[in-house]
Amino acid sequence: MPQKRSASGNPKDQQDRGDETEGISEWKKRAPYKIHDSNEDFPVRYEASCHCGQVKYQLKRETPLASKLCHCTTCQTQHAAPFQWAAIFHKEDINFSHGHHKLEWYDPTEKSIEHKLPCKVRCSYCHSPIMDEGRKMILLFPTLIHFKKDSDKERFKPQCHMFYNERVIDIPDGLPKWTGLNDSSELIEDSPPEMVKELEKKRENEQKKSEKSEKE
Repeated sequence: MPQKRSASGNPKDQQDRGDETEGISEWKKRAPYKIHDSNEDFPVRYEASCHCGQVKYQLKRETPLASKLCHCTTCQTQHAAPFQWAAIFHKEDINFSHGHHKLEWYDPTEKSIEHKLPCKVRCSYCHSPIMDEGRKMILLFPTLIHFKKDSDKERFKPQCHMFYNERVIDIPDGLPKWTGLNDSSELIEDSPPEMVKELEKKRENEQKKSEKSEKE
């Protein structure tokens, strides 16, 4: 798919606008890219940066909403790694303290560099993955965070595996392993037996309710 070019002829200029922005640089004025003023209520819990240090951000939430390991082939390719470790936050939980103008976007669905959601966000200099921006949430990568205490890192401990059917390596860690998205697919190998039984029982009850309502 050919990339759209700006008046300057440089496809990278498209990074400043997209279907979901109001104009050039308007994306900088809203979450998750909005710079918070010092007088705003933004207690800094963590600090993080890309490999080259040109992009730096802060987090105000102490514990992520969730933390997961994703084994889908897109994550494998985009991260050049067997899986992606992602922690979920609200868009308002992040503050780019430096270098948010050095960010670049990539839409893996359309293979576009326009700012379309959901999209991948990277540093445009060292190309470190910064986050995945969704329509309502962001997925951050804990390996960028400068943890000062082991107890802080423990808060980001993964809770489950997703798309485990697409894995390239086995990870026998005893965590729940889903064939697709967690809670909406099947639990497979190495998942805690009690979770498998609970899921089966839940789905049996849902099936019985569905059959009963059809008869009525």
